[in-house]
Amino acid sequence: MTLKTPLYLTAMAGVLAIGAAATAQTAPAAPTAATPAGQAAPVAPAGQTAPVAPTATTNPTVGGAAMDSSKTIVANASTAPNLSTLVSAVKAAGLATTLAGPGPFTVFAPTNDAFTRLAPGTVDTLMKPANKATLAKVLTYHVVPGTITLADLQQKATAGGGKAVLTTVEGEPLTVEITNGAVQLTDVNGNKSYVETPDVRQSNGVVHVVNGVVLPKLN
Repeated sequence: MTLKTPLYLTAMAGVLAIGAAATAQTAPAAPTAATPAGQAAPVAPAGQTAPVAPTATTNPTVGGAAMDSSKTIVANASTAPNLSTLVSAVKAAGLATTLAGPGPFTVFAPTNDAFTRLAPGTVDTLMKPANKATLAKVLTYHVVPGTITLADLQQKATAGGGKAVLTTVEGEPLTVEITNGAVQLTDVNGNKSYVETPDVRQSNGVVHVVNGVVLPKLN
C-alpha cells in the first residue's frame, strides 16, 4: 500500500516495530519483533481454562460493564469503558454496521491500554480520513469468521501440535498458541498479544478481549 505522508511512514514504521515480549515467568522466549524504549509489551495473563458455556447471567463483564449476550458486538463494546478506543476506530473505519450485522464473528478486541502500546501518534494517524482503508485493514485483522470459543482455540492448538493458524477477515493469518495456559496470538510481523477475557458472548458471535494490537502487513 502507498503511504501518503512522511508522518504516516514514521508512524507505520513505529507500529511494525512494537514488541510482544512478556515477563520471563510467563512469556515465551525471544519474540521476533523488538520492543521500542518506553513502550510496555503485552504480558501473558494468569493461566486460562475453558469456562463453562456462558449464559445470560455468567457472561463476563468487560471493563466493569455487563455484556448482554442478546446484543451485538458493537452494542456491547460501546458500553465497555476499556474498549472506547476500539469503538472509535471501528466507527472511523466504517465497520460499525458490519460488526452489528448477523455474522457470526469472532473478534479479538484490544483494550485502550493495548492501543497505547503502539508507537506515539499511530492511533491519531490511523484515525485520519485519508487512512480509513488502512485502519479497516488493521481492524479486520482482529476478526475471524464464525464463532470460535476459548475451548475451540485450545482444541485447534492441540490438534495442530501446539499452534493453530486462523484466517482473518483481512485475509492474512493469525497464529494461536497456548503458552503457560494463556492464549497467545502472534501476527505476521511477530508481534504478540494475549487473551485477557475470553468468551464474551454476543448475539452475532463472540469477543475475546486482548492486551495487544496485532497487525497485518501494511506495505
